[in-house]
Amino acid sequence: MTGTSAHDVTGSPFGPIRQDAPVTTRSERTSLGRVRRWTRRHPADVMDVFVYVVMLNLAVQYVPSIISETFTLSLLTAVLLKVALEAVIFLKTRIVSRFRAATTRSARWATAAMLWVAAAGSKIVVLELVDLVFGDAVSLGNFISVTLLVVALMLSRAAVRRLIYGIGAAD
Repeated sequence: MTGTSAHDVTGSPFGPIRQDAPVTTRSERTSLGRVRRWTRRHPADVMDVFVYVVMLNLAVQYVPSIISETFTLSLLTAVLLKVALEAVIFLKTRIVSRFRAATTRSARWATAAMLWVAAAGSKIVVLELVDLVFGDAVSLGNFISVTLLVVALMLSRAAVRRLIYGIGAAD
């Protein structure tokens, strides 16, 4: 095989044909390329979704009030939880920075109350969001079970990130 690579097929009237590249349309390549680029730029987020799937399926198995009818629904629920919890973390971070910047006692009390409302309200939002998107096919139980689930998700996320990225991994 002089002048051709090991992946080329010779003898074609159109020249060598490469066999190592899958045949895809342009739109498939661009959408797949976007997904690959995003996952390469955000490996911690992909890892979080995997951790959430494992924790959610453990909760489904051991907590009777948490229900997911199929694995696909638990995967989609994990993605939904990832998006919702990232929004909650962003909101809480903003409130904590306001709390630290507050100079008066009343401002600190007000931001502490905002933090409490965000913490409690986020669980209700997660429950309602899951109910809105998945209906009766997925149930995260009641306020207490979703609170425990969110705490377990955040602790397992932190543990896996610490395991993968080291002790200094804050986020």
